[in-house]
Amino acid sequence: MTRVLVVEDDPRLVRALVLNLQARHYGVDAAPDGATALRVAAARQPDVVLLDLGLPDMDGVDVIKGLRGWTRAPILVLSARQSSGEKVSALDAGADDYVTKPFSVNELLARLRAAVRRTEDLPPAPGTPLVETDDFTIDLAAKKLVRGGRDVRLTPTEWHLLEILVTSPGRLITQKHLLNEIWGVSQSSKTNYLRVYMAQLRRKLEKDPSHPRHLITEPGMGYRFEG
Repeated sequence: MTRVLVVEDDPRLVRALVLNLQARHYGVDAAPDGATALRVAAARQPDVVLLDLGLPDMDGVDVIKGLRGWTRAPILVLSARQSSGEKVSALDAGADDYVTKPFSVNELLARLRAAVRRTEDLPPAPGTPLVETDDFTIDLAAKKLVRGGRDVRLTPTEWHLLEILVTSPGRLITQKHLLNEIWGVSQSSKTNYLRVYMAQLRRKLEKDPSHPRHLITEPGMGYRFEG
């Protein structure tokens, strides 16, 4: 059973989410504030987190950072904050998706299913289980990335993006294709998502993130991987 942690201080919304999730056979825990969320997450090990940013005791972005210190479980932000800066801050901290309130329960459930799918091991493309460069090595089968002799931790969304690029080396992958594959058709115009995640990957993989060797941007078109 997939276990979901709902972090939200509005009791009515919590009740609605819990009922809808349980009706679809998810296991559900709820936390009304950030401190409780971090404590429950450590104890219950959720498979996915639904997180409001406007919590009574701390900003939701700080909760994301706290969770990302030890778990790769997908984090879906639920927030009334609609500015691009707020969204980028949450994604940059390690969130996997951002749903603006008010939202459709059906859309939220679709996003949740997509996030859970991204955590499942995907079979690597034939003949490409191991990708080696001068700077890092990627074992797609084991989902392991090593740089400078040290393991590098990636979120599920970062892994998904990296896998798409490295299994088609040298090929331009369009922004639209990447957005559709990772976030779904409804998000195919959210190019800021890609900019945030590519910046995160470059910080983790590139010697000089401002002048990348491996994760190349083709302005206005997309991205490609050079080994």
